[in-house]
Amino acid sequence: MNIVIAGDGEVGFHLARSLSKVKHNITVVDPNSELLKMLEADSDLLTIAGNSTSLQTLRDANVENADLLISVLHEESINIITCMLGKRLGAKRTIARVNTQEYLNDINKGMFKGMGIDELVCPEKIAAKEISNILTRNVAIELFDFSNGLLCIYMLRIDQKALVVNKSFVDVAKEFPDLGIRTVCIIRRGRTIIPKGDDMYLINDLVYIIAKPDCINKIKLLGGKEDHSIKNAIIVGGGRIGRRAAINLHDKINVKIIEQNIDRCNRLANEFDDVMIINGNGSDISLLQDEGINEADAFISLTQSTETNIIACLYAHRQGVKKTIALVENLSYIDVSQDIGIDTIINKKLITASYITRFTLGEEVSTSKWLSGIEAEVIEVVAKKDSSITKKQLKNIKFPEGVNIGGLVRNGKAIIATGETQIEANDKVVAFSIPESAHKFIKLLS
Repeated sequence: MNIVIAGDGEVGFHLARSLSKVKHNITVVDPNSELLKMLEADSDLLTIAGNSTSLQTLRDANVENADLLISVLHEESINIITCMLGKRLGAKRTIARVNTQEYLNDINKGMFKGMGIDELVCPEKIAAKEISNILTRNVAIELFDFSNGLLCIYMLRIDQKALVVNKSFVDVAKEFPDLGIRTVCIIRRGRTIIPKGDDMYLINDLVYIIAKPDCINKIKLLGGKEDHSIKNAIIVGGGRIGRRAAINLHDKINVKIIEQNIDRCNRLANEFDDVMIINGNGSDISLLQDEGINEADAFISLTQSTETNIIACLYAHRQGVKKTIALVENLSYIDVSQDIGIDTIINKKLITASYITRFTLGEEVSTSKWLSGIEAEVIEVVAKKDSSITKKQLKNIKFPEGVNIGGLVRNGKAIIATGETQIEANDKVVAFSIPESAHKFIKLLS
């Protein structure tokens, strides 16, 4: 696939690096020539320094032959104009990053389609939804729904109280025959493991589990988790993510927002009647103590400083806060942040990649989710009639390396995969995959 990515920094570069690993032809357009030199130094990508709203720049990027044009600059108006121009020049499909909530309303999507913009992505909106999902189903570090919630992927840490510690997968299956969940991936000291029957659950493993929503109590059993209800939350940072998270949560739990910018505080105060807005520095220990951090059930730090978010969450954890969530924009900090005890990491680059990647995988892929801290994703693919995967039970199929099927949805009913499972036409199959194996797996269902 020929893909043109217009960006002005890390989001565009992360997308370019990720997509190039699966052999797409990537051209990156960025106004900063120095950043492009850094990108060229560690990747085999075509780069063009220039403004993506310039017709000549788009022509130089060969946009007329692009299967996909992605514009993810910080300024949404540039993204909109880039996609409009690119579509007129011949790009088959366009995706624009936007920030304005109004643009995302269903009633307005048709208007943007008519302007030449096929898809709109708002990382901040998706991040806010993930935060609210985690706090309302708080057993997991990370979670994501597939097929309108019929199947869920949970990521949790195995601790000393877990009943499965030091037991193999075979032993767990024998001891808990009706567990009804499937572990598709283990992250152990930064190493990704596709589990087999003789692999064991160890303390501090990060495990990705596919399960039905009603299996939450079994997941608690697996991870040794206690049932903590979230009633009070402190959000540090009242920007786009913090504001949207408050919109999602304020009618379910008590929310406080700490924001340093006084103008933003005033706007938030005018918008919310039932959310306390505090003007102050969220890394100020005295302020956090005054605002009752020791009584909070959840602490979410969403400032523009990754370091501030990490430190603030660590302090909250020491004060006994049950759930901590940090916005970590530096990808190299994700593993460290998880290892030192921060429960959940939010990263806009991964969020954007999750949304956009599915448009590069083919029409059979309905959903994809990039996983935090590893180069891997969980995808939902529709099996076609007479595809090779429908001809045998899963245990008799040779899958590409780095692929593990977790479950499927058939006629509106979720099924957790086992070796005896046989995929049928039109099943929605949810599987873990490393990037270089995703297309090979999709071919099995085509």
